Amino acid sequence: MFDFVRKHTKIMMFLMFLLIIPAFVLVGIDGYNRSRDRGEAVARVNGHDISQAEWDNAHRIEVDRLRASMPNLDSKFLDSPAARYATLERLVRDRVLVEAATKLGLTTSDARLARELQDNPTIASLRRADGTLDMERYRQLAGSQGMTPEMFEASVRSDLSTKQVLAGVANSGFATMALSDVALNAYYEKREVQVARFPTSDFTSKVKPTDAELEAFYQANQGLFQAPEQASIEYIVLDLNAIKQGIVISEQDVRSYYDQNAAQLSGNEERRASHILINAPKGAPEAERQKARARAEELLAAVRKAPASFADVARKNSQDTGSAPKGGDLDFFGRGAMVKPFEDAAFAMKKDEISDLVESDFGYHIIKLTDIKTPKRRSFEELRAGIEADLKAQQAQRKFAEVAETFTNMVYEQSDSLKPVAERLKLEIKTATNLQRNPVPGATGVLANPKFLSAVFGPDAVEKKRNTEAVETGPNQLTAGRITQYTAAHTLPLAEVRERVRERVVASRAAEMARKEGMEKLESWKANPASASFGAVLAVSRDSTQNLPAQVTSAALRADPAALPVLQGVDLGAQGYAILRVNKVLPRPAPPANQAKQAQAQYSQLWSDAEGQAYYKQLMERFKVQIKVAPSKFGTP
Repeated sequence: MFDFVRKHTKIMMFLMFLLIIPAFVLVGIDGYNRSRDRGEAVARVNGHDISQAEWDNAHRIEVDRLRASMPNLDSKFLDSPAARYATLERLVRDRVLVEAATKLGLTTSDARLARELQDNPTIASLRRADGTLDMERYRQLAGSQGMTPEMFEASVRSDLSTKQVLAGVANSGFATMALSDVALNAYYEKREVQVARFPTSDFTSKVKPTDAELEAFYQANQGLFQAPEQASIEYIVLDLNAIKQGIVISEQDVRSYYDQNAAQLSGNEERRASHILINAPKGAPEAERQKARARAEELLAAVRKAPASFADVARKNSQDTGSAPKGGDLDFFGRGAMVKPFEDAAFAMKKDEISDLVESDFGYHIIKLTDIKTPKRRSFEELRAGIEADLKAQQAQRKFAEVAETFTNMVYEQSDSLKPVAERLKLEIKTATNLQRNPVPGATGVLANPKFLSAVFGPDAVEKKRNTEAVETGPNQLTAGRITQYTAAHTLPLAEVRERVRERVVASRAAEMARKEGMEKLESWKANPASASFGAVLAVSRDSTQNLPAQVTSAALRADPAALPVLQGVDLGAQGYAILRVNKVLPRPAPPANQAKQAQAQYSQLWSDAEGQAYYKQLMERFKVQIKVAPSKFGTP
């Protein structure tokens, strides 16, 4: 194709002019670009579309945030269809609340924004010792989220405004004690019951299906005996490890890195000190601080006059309860372990030297440096392997974007084979058999990645045997595959599944027999209650089911209290049948006062949450929300 383009340049230019230029004239270049970039609309809020690209970007940001906060979180969860759909729902919710805040005129003042930013613990960590904000690190924080500081502040302002939309409803919701008692008493109410079970397992030995019956069941239920579609594939993975294989670090580079970083690579210097502390908290009155300083100066004069008495003076006078019994000894510590004024003084001192007074947020310190532990300089040969690995990792990280573009282009442009890209980038072509659309038990890595499996079983890959696109299967990891052998879903022959067919027939017939037996007993016991045979008396409730099947518990709690005692039949489906006798209602015992108060508070919170949800649904109707992607497509109910 590319040879044709090169040989017929004039013809191709004419076709481009004929086909593309009118599009620019009709919609404009900006409109064309916006249409291309935004993609298909996946939702609509108050007449404004949410595009596929916006959804993808929102999910990428959400995944990055979760990976940063929970590094061990399974990537299969992050990339699952359900997780992606949840992101779309959050995106729609955010848009609805923004529209509502705008319509209601809810805004956030500069003072409120400033207070929020000051209270943010992440931003607080960016403050210097003098309390000023480190703007460079602040810009880096915003940049890590793809924003400038101005954009970040606008985002926070918008969040504060939208929170006001539901806050008015949620914060005003309440439930009276009488109302919560009605609901909670009904929820915790117990019923005294007895149960007689007719389990399917008691009847399985009585079922002897014939070959004709097995054949008939098989023909009527072939959908139960399907072999899923399967594929054998070859695939290649581009990640940092693959790139490292092709990187060679020269001896000179390793040696140069060692010469520049030997001290840090060998370890950090540690110091041992003792101190005497006179407490004077930063917020204490000035008179109190002056008194503490005067006392510290007296002790400083004493230990300078008799340095050998330092430990004894510390035991008797230091107000650091942790170190005073040990003569003020703080053991060895490295940089970053102590408050900065203390650290700066300790690492500027010589062994056995006594400092001047050192003021910190805790008070006044007198420091005696008792030892210095300087790490032994490690040899080049000791550090060589680690340095080489670090340099390879650094170069691989820098090179990944460039190689990823080559990888992506080649698997697309040369879609009939993975061999060219594998040879070009020195990647191993791996194989896998019996792959299915969903990860098979025991699958790991890219073979368990839903995005990659979806690409493998896509129309182009299945029907045309083309390479898949380059799929992002993890951080700094791209994967492409191609099908080498494909087997469509098909019904397994009866000979292969005869035992499974027999098990289903037996289970079905046995459940029918259990149901019939139970229903006959129910009628007999209703006619002659004295002949009934039940198990032990149990007290059941919603929070204490006594290990009874859910159908039995539900039937017991639905029974009309005015009709008790009563007999009821309960169909347990494949598990058989049960007869239930509900004897009486056991009222909820009065809980202790503290538990009652806690339960009432929880009920009020649930009530407020329900009101907030109801209000949000009204907002969705008001702003004509349309989610154009079916939840079922993403594995949600």
